[in-house]
Amino acid sequence: MSKSVFFVTCPKGVEYLLADELSTLGLGLVRNAPAGAWVQGPLEAGYRACLWSRLANRVILHIDEVAATSADELYDGVVHLDWQKHIPVDGSFRVNFIGENEAIRNTQFGAQRVKDGIVDRFTMSGGKRPAVEAKMPDVTVSARLHRGRLALGIDISGHSLHQRGYRTEQGLAPLKENLAAALLMRAGWPEIAAAGGDFADPMCGSGTLVIEAAMMALDIAPGRRQERFGFEKWLGHQPESWLSLRQEAEKRAYEGKQGKAPRFMGFDHDSRVISTARNNAQRAGLESLIEFQVQPIEELSLGDDRAETGLVLVNPPYGERLSDRKALSGLYESLGDAVKKAAAGWRLGVFTGAPEFGKSIGLRSFKQYKLFNGKLPAQLLLFTIDEASVRTPREPAAPGEVLPRIANEERADMLRNRLKKNMKTIGQWARKQQISCYRLYDADMPEYALAIDIYEGRVHVQEYVAPKSIDERSARDRLAEALAVIPEALGIERDQMVCKQRQRQAGISQYEKQDVSGEFFQVQEHGVTLKVNLKDYLDTGLFLDHRPVRHWIQQNAQGKRFLNLFCYTGAATVHAVAGGASRSLSLDLSKTYVAWAQDNLRLNAADPRKHKVEQLDCLAWLAARPTPDQLYDLIFMDPPTFSNSARMAGVLDVQKDHAKLIRQAMSRLSSDGLLIFSNNFRRFKLDEDLASEFEIEEVSASTLDKDFQRNARIHRCWHIRQSA
Repeated sequence: MSKSVFFVTCPKGVEYLLADELSTLGLGLVRNAPAGAWVQGPLEAGYRACLWSRLANRVILHIDEVAATSADELYDGVVHLDWQKHIPVDGSFRVNFIGENEAIRNTQFGAQRVKDGIVDRFTMSGGKRPAVEAKMPDVTVSARLHRGRLALGIDISGHSLHQRGYRTEQGLAPLKENLAAALLMRAGWPEIAAAGGDFADPMCGSGTLVIEAAMMALDIAPGRRQERFGFEKWLGHQPESWLSLRQEAEKRAYEGKQGKAPRFMGFDHDSRVISTARNNAQRAGLESLIEFQVQPIEELSLGDDRAETGLVLVNPPYGERLSDRKALSGLYESLGDAVKKAAAGWRLGVFTGAPEFGKSIGLRSFKQYKLFNGKLPAQLLLFTIDEASVRTPREPAAPGEVLPRIANEERADMLRNRLKKNMKTIGQWARKQQISCYRLYDADMPEYALAIDIYEGRVHVQEYVAPKSIDERSARDRLAEALAVIPEALGIERDQMVCKQRQRQAGISQYEKQDVSGEFFQVQEHGVTLKVNLKDYLDTGLFLDHRPVRHWIQQNAQGKRFLNLFCYTGAATVHAVAGGASRSLSLDLSKTYVAWAQDNLRLNAADPRKHKVEQLDCLAWLAARPTPDQLYDLIFMDPPTFSNSARMAGVLDVQKDHAKLIRQAMSRLSSDGLLIFSNNFRRFKLDEDLASEFEIEEVSASTLDKDFQRNARIHRCWHIRQSA
């Protein structure tokens, strides 16, 4: 039997699990790849992967690889392949293009050149050509560009295989089905189920983990309920092999339900998501086998008839925003208390984007796996629920207080000199600009990975987490040196300095509660007064890098209707009011930020009848149909990079969702108005399709003051107008 080569894609971090799974399906590993694996085997094994892989996204049958250092070279390689063997002449196809190089800088152009090559191959002899169909093509051609080579194949899956067909409704923070399956495998669920164990998810949301656990334990093919695959109209399709595999899957599903099944239990405090979970289970054909109940975590009960062994697997809220994060420690501690009472002798798996809160569970983790939830780094923490694993729950704070101490006088002197130099240059510039809050130092020297900000004579120090090449003791020595040097170099008392540790671009970590001092004080910026707090949160209430954006808004807000989306503490709105905005609306999901923004507006004598701040989910508000009074002349939108707050209508990924957010915001912009769109995601790329719909100008360079010139990538900013 001839062998074919396949490229099978999967979520990042799951590659080795995928290779192991594919080997059980008859596909031998050729080589591992980022977010996938190259494998080989008979075509039937490729079909089997489409039907049975619980981890794959797509299965691509490799056709050939051509040189593609230029657009013409790419076209020549494509046009010489025998596409008549793959695509029906009276059918349709589309091209999925991934990758770029110096000659091919966007995927649309690359896809167009591949499409041209395929079409020209058909018409070379004066024959008919297949149609190009974007949504439901007969055949999908995969083109993957890497280092001047283009891998071409047929996507025999036809759609992302994580879509099993049962989840048409989603919870607030849905977990993709194939990632859920990966978590179950890493947590040892197949072995636990084989040993007679039960399964429970005490925060089940829309039920994905429970449903995937049931399908795995009952030997139900994840693709069993899919109505269509990408190979069915491909000219190389072998329908007899496929029919045999479908019949085998039906037989195994039937037999899997006949024996003694484990108990599958899903609980959540929200009756609405339990209703969604039940509907999903019904579509999966498992409604009679899964128990879903409304039950808060504090009341977790698995019943007297639970098995002696089992798995509790949970994906708790990550809590990106401050108002959510401050409750996380208590939530994780409640989870630990609940499982110790209800599931002694079982295994616990916790999948989290905030792994530091694992310390609050009160159990010692025996294994940690690094994975990704979309683009968000996350970890699966595994625990044995027994007395031997019990530890004292504690807050996820940095270990131990760092006391000022100089270990290397020569090195400390370098920092001292740099700070004095910066104070002369940046400090002098700030005074001339009448700016009292500014960044003095931003990891200027690799030995001291710190950001040092001045707030009206007080000093805010943020320590970036040291790179892996520097051991923890060395990093603490250098921080101790910095704490000794900074007050002396800047001429302040030590009690005027606040030091915190944070990760650069850490997303969810930005908003972690640090203290409960309640020490707010007022600062001045371009004539307005703003309230800040240096101690209680990792961020202070004022993003210094956006100072020029706020000033621009102030200078251009006269008579304008102003909208501030994801408003944080409302500083941009205060500047708009100071600039003469006729009315404003500021929206944020956080109760804390909304109250803070209202305080800032009161400090600047804003009329509350004209300038309103509301606690609302911006995603839901934007998705709703605009009302006649929701028309604005100036809109500022600076969304977080990622958010899956439990109170949001969905998950926000700024790279994936920004085009939709911009279009929704533009529907509320007057014909001659302006949207200012900004974000802090370092690898962000603006959707190129937006340029055909709106007038877009990137203004990032003009939105960086002198104190952020060393960190030019701290944010990017665009001015977007309606097309003329």
